[in-house]
Amino acid sequence: MKDFNFDDINIIFEDNHILVVVKPQNMPACPDETGDKDLLSLLKEYLVKKYDKKGEAFLGLVHRLDRPTGGVMVFAKTSKAARRLAEELKNNEVEKRYFTIVHGVPKEKQGELVHYLLKDPAKNVVYAVPMATEGAKKAVLDYRVLLVNDKLSLIDVRLKTGRSHQIRVQLSSIGTPLFGDQKYAEGKTMPGYNIALWATELKLLHPITKEKLVYRVYPPVEEIPWKYFDVNRFLAINIKY
Repeated sequence: MKDFNFDDINIIFEDNHILVVVKPQNMPACPDETGDKDLLSLLKEYLVKKYDKKGEAFLGLVHRLDRPTGGVMVFAKTSKAARRLAEELKNNEVEKRYFTIVHGVPKEKQGELVHYLLKDPAKNVVYAVPMATEGAKKAVLDYRVLLVNDKLSLIDVRLKTGRSHQIRVQLSSIGTPLFGDQKYAEGKTMPGYNIALWATELKLLHPITKEKLVYRVYPPVEEIPWKYFDVNRFLAINIKY
């Protein structure tokens, strides 16, 4: 397991209120039971060092990415910013867009997926279950197939809800599991590859100034399977649904 440090974190914006960074793949977003170095703790250490703070720095975790997922995340540097960002998320005022590469091609090239998901915490596995299942949570996303290359598809996903493993489970449920996903792809990808899921765009209002902010970051385009697709052409423009 890679031992992450400051050099692995790309900070793309910082002011007195928020910190926007690129989360590396396979790093926990916050402390978990593994005890591995996590992004939140590493960024707190960064703030202590940069500003010569005494004691622990405040940094609010307002949303998460699954450990295998990389891409853009925003953190709050003050409690006021954390509270306002949490409200934005609750009111669906934050847009989160992902790129992923899946095995196969969805029957519909564009659409909305609605499932009810139930997590088994002991196994850390999420299942798509009937709506009336006790404890199940509604999961909704929009998707659009951008390119098809042989038996793989590049898909743009916009989340409407934020459930654990949501994109992975929902796309697997329609027969197009994610490349590199050893948990939900049923052995379709040989081990050794990162999961092809990237948080590529984040749109929000600055919690203090109310300025409209858009952050867009590239997936690892030199890696398999991203190298099989011209991702750049889709990140240079706004994709409309």
